[in-house]
Amino acid sequence: MNEQPPSHRELFVGMLQVALSAFGGGLSAWSQRIVVEQRGWLSNEEFLTGLTVARLFPGPNQINMAVYIGAAFRGLSGALVALAGMLLVPFSLLMLLGVAYFSFHTLPAVDRVLAGVVAAAAGMALSMGFKILDQYWKDPVALLLAAATFVAMEFFHLRLVPVVLIAGPLAMAWYWPRGSSSESQP
Repeated sequence: MNEQPPSHRELFVGMLQVALSAFGGGLSAWSQRIVVEQRGWLSNEEFLTGLTVARLFPGPNQINMAVYIGAAFRGLSGALVALAGMLLVPFSLLMLLGVAYFSFHTLPAVDRVLAGVVAAAAGMALSMGFKILDQYWKDPVALLLAAATFVAMEFFHLRLVPVVLIAGPLAMAWYWPRGSSSESQP
């Protein structure tokens, strides 16, 4: 991790880089790559903690993550600057792309390009999943919770909110710090 916290300008540019890198999806993977691997603002564990917090709150995960990162380093002003970096340019581009799409969406080439973007986004999501798996590979409870969540949503078609309302408290209860650090759970 960097010893100096990122400046307001660095927060804006970093979140803008995340937003512009993630065309077609994969924001979590790009965010992890830029915030942890390239800029060294957070450790992988800190990033995963922030991502978990971001996913617990309503709204888009990466918008919440930008607010989390900005606030962690520069308080309210950092949160607003990071949010602006995540939203201003991408929103403007989205409006322009929307106009272009509705003008040209009947062309077969546009459909094929979008199919390619979806495939790339799926690959980015898998990449993020494997990076997280590496972090928790030796933690059977984490793997069990992940597998149970996957099975509940994929095979039993349970909705996200009930799964989070059940799995979230179970995970928090299991991982809640108890006593000294040598006595706490993995």
